[in-house]
Amino acid sequence: MSPPSSSSSSSSLALPGDPPGGRRAVTVWSVGVSVYFVAVIFRTSLGVAGLDAADRFHVNASALSTFSILQLLVYAGMQIPVGLMVDRLGTKKVLTFGVVLFTIGQLGFAFSPTYGTALASRALLGCGDAMTFISVLRLGSRWFPARRGPMVAQLAGLVGMAGNLVSTLVLARLLHGVGWTAAFAGSSVAGVVVLVLMLAFLKDHPEGHEPEPFPHRGAAYVRRQIAASWREPGTRLGLWVHFTTQFPAMVFLLLWGLPFLVEAQGLSRATAGELLTLVVLSNMLIGLVYGQIVARHHAARLPLALGTVLSTAVVWAATLAYPADHAPMWLLVVLCVVLGACGPASMIGFDFARPANPPERQGTASGITNMGGFVASMTTLFAVGVLLDATGGSYGVAFSAVFVLQALGLSQILRLRRLAARRERERLVASRVETVHVPA
Repeated sequence: MSPPSSSSSSSSLALPGDPPGGRRAVTVWSVGVSVYFVAVIFRTSLGVAGLDAADRFHVNASALSTFSILQLLVYAGMQIPVGLMVDRLGTKKVLTFGVVLFTIGQLGFAFSPTYGTALASRALLGCGDAMTFISVLRLGSRWFPARRGPMVAQLAGLVGMAGNLVSTLVLARLLHGVGWTAAFAGSSVAGVVVLVLMLAFLKDHPEGHEPEPFPHRGAAYVRRQIAASWREPGTRLGLWVHFTTQFPAMVFLLLWGLPFLVEAQGLSRATAGELLTLVVLSNMLIGLVYGQIVARHHAARLPLALGTVLSTAVVWAATLAYPADHAPMWLLVVLCVVLGACGPASMIGFDFARPANPPERQGTASGITNMGGFVASMTTLFAVGVLLDATGGSYGVAFSAVFVLQALGLSQILRLRRLAARRERERLVASRVETVHVPA
């Protein structure tokens, strides 16, 4: 992670009392992000097993989408409670709860004999998964200087996509090699491994950088945290950026990409798997680029987010409207490369929420922001499943739901952008004035 240039506007984000970063910070943060890595493997495992799950539990498209919808519903519903928990209990305790829950959920999914027990297992997995990413974001903010925030967040997202890659390449092969139960049960061992690492090495913050005591008074504290975070236009803008950018790739990777490529585009499972892998690889590469750009040029946040939304809409429209039975391979490749930008663009939402809130509200603000993309993903997963059943399998009609959600999110981003920018400038000026008056 190279430091931003001195001419960068992001250099102004350095704050008094920033944590120093360094090798110890990288080590501790790496342990925390390994938990997120495993959580993403478990979260996306259904994406490579969707057709197998339909055969195993004898369900149609709508029922199949319920797996992912329920998982995301639990995930999204947990975001604000988890943010409050992180602010109050710290990273290590919340991550511990999360690892235990998502490991039990993955193991339960391996042995589920019925559709109902499988649903319960995915809900438990979603609950544990919900506790990971916000905790990792807070860990980064506690161990690294503020100017490193965009890059650290993008790197966390990159590690998550590496987990998706493992799911796509390794778990898919295991599934078709050793079978359903052995593949899912074997993968759950990774949860035990990261739990041991975390308990041994993770620490909430470096020495000398303990957070200031903050009164916690039950329901009044909860209301105060949520209301104060929501009042900040940067938090709301972050939510809508996350909402609008993340879900097209999430829907594609989590469930509907493989069926779309196999059933609608006539590809083999192997070729479809390679295209899903391309989405992940594109995400990882673009994440590094976006992280560097935002860290060096803070004003690039909104253009990058809007550019990603528009590019995704154009390529999706071209793919769905192609005047032949199947889109050409070059267009599918372009689609997958562009979808790879959705994850990194969604991380920009946190770069709006982070400077809008003080340290004691970072978890709550991140939770609100992180709800956006998962609510959009959940809504689209459901809509695609219902439309597929209603139209007899027309993916062109079913995926039109993407454009509706993009239009909604885009309208909110454009509505909030000026208010958020003005408020951020005011906070920056106030911070500089306060710094000038701090005695040496």
